[in-house]
Amino acid sequence: MAAQTSTRLLAWVERTGNRLPHPATLFGFAALGVMLVSQLAAALDWRVSKSVTDVAGVKQQVEVEAVGLLDSDGIWWVLSHLVDNFINFPPLGLVLVAMIGIGVAERSGLVAALLQSGVRKTPGGLLTPMVFFLGVMSSMALDAGYVVLPPLAAALYLAMGRSPLAGIAVAFAAVSAGFSANLLITALDPLLAGFSQAGAQLVDQAYRVSATANWWFMIASTIVLTLTGWWVTARIVEPRLAAADYDYVRVDDDPATQISADNMRRGLKMALVSVVISLAIVLALIFIPDAPLYGQGERFARWIEAIVPLILILFLIPGLAYGFAARTLQSEKDVARLMSETMSALGPYIVLAFFAAQFIAFFNHSNLGEMLAVVGGQLLAQAQVAPWFLIAAFVMVVMLGNLFIGSASAKYAFFAPVFVPMFMQVGISPELTQAAYRVGDSVSNVITPLNPYMVIVLAFLQRYLPQAGFGTLAALMLPYVVVFAVIWIALLLVWMVIGVPLGPAGPLWYQAG
Repeated sequence: MAAQTSTRLLAWVERTGNRLPHPATLFGFAALGVMLVSQLAAALDWRVSKSVTDVAGVKQQVEVEAVGLLDSDGIWWVLSHLVDNFINFPPLGLVLVAMIGIGVAERSGLVAALLQSGVRKTPGGLLTPMVFFLGVMSSMALDAGYVVLPPLAAALYLAMGRSPLAGIAVAFAAVSAGFSANLLITALDPLLAGFSQAGAQLVDQAYRVSATANWWFMIASTIVLTLTGWWVTARIVEPRLAAADYDYVRVDDDPATQISADNMRRGLKMALVSVVISLAIVLALIFIPDAPLYGQGERFARWIEAIVPLILILFLIPGLAYGFAARTLQSEKDVARLMSETMSALGPYIVLAFFAAQFIAFFNHSNLGEMLAVVGGQLLAQAQVAPWFLIAAFVMVVMLGNLFIGSASAKYAFFAPVFVPMFMQVGISPELTQAAYRVGDSVSNVITPLNPYMVIVLAFLQRYLPQAGFGTLAALMLPYVVVFAVIWIALLLVWMVIGVPLGPAGPLWYQAG
């Protein structure tokens, strides 16, 4: 009965989610909705009073009134700022720059080679934590983990006499439910930081959110999730699969890349050498007095402010070293081609960014986001709701939203302009709100029908179990969702109690100047 109920629920979520328009269309409609509501609010002469800290750090009370976007001046503003709204969209340039380097590392074969090399050299008893760790780390290359790791893990588990479905479940849970965690700064960090900064500046015009703001918390999350995933697999998933006694189909094809083992080894050696040299140079630039990255920048340490170009360099150089050594790259023309392919793959994101930029700009210029945040913040302050409760509730809201809007950037573009400034008014920093968002966005990825990789993972399942369906996949992944939600929220709440910063330039609390 319970299984039938969960299957019906997932079917309803899938039907409802599939009826939603494309995220870009949603933002287009949302922008039009802002124009309409702003004009209504202006006609009703809606005003609120708020406390603002200006760029000089001076705190003052100001009155905010709604600005209509459907009168003559409003329509002129919309038309005259359409291009600027897009160009000045905070995450756009950060993501495009970082992805040039990450794309070369991924498309040259370096990431796939690292995943395969790491898994194949792992003892059987440590296979689950190693697959999980590599899956979490694969988020630095966005979708590489989805494609490479599940079939490889399935083949290895089956070769060891274990269920291949367990291998797929471990890989999928790590790559998708653990998407936000990593030991390194990934393309997701500057993207989310841009949204957080835009929301924070509704309250504090000088506020800056660094791409490293959640780094320490995400490092700890990587370790905790790896151990948690290991426990869930050993205690819940594998015993259930053993009891089910499925009749698996033997799959003999090798999911390895098509380059030779010698070329792969040579490429990995050259990539390692290039990483060591690159890191040594970067560390020298950071610690040698008067070097370019030594000392303080405008707000953060110089190396933090330059983190996106450093991501570009530290992924690009090993990617090039691997590609030329492994012979997946033959000339500079191949390098330019990989960069072009990376930018082409970001086409959907660029389209989404255009409409999201208009929505956020309209929301800001109309003052609706600011006024809603002020009213909501005042209500929260009067209610004296504990910060830990607000954070835990926000994580649950994001988890629910993830069932209907799959894109991490699309959801945060909706959430950040309201929740970031609202929580700032009760002392919660934008960086803490961002960390809570990352937790909620990740854990339910493996059960949302809007995750485009669900179909790919289901296809991997059906290679070994042809009768498998979405119900099979959901049943595999639900234990990870439930346990991850509990453990990850608990980790964040403990972090708040201890008071450790979330990362370099990542405070837990906001104090108005």
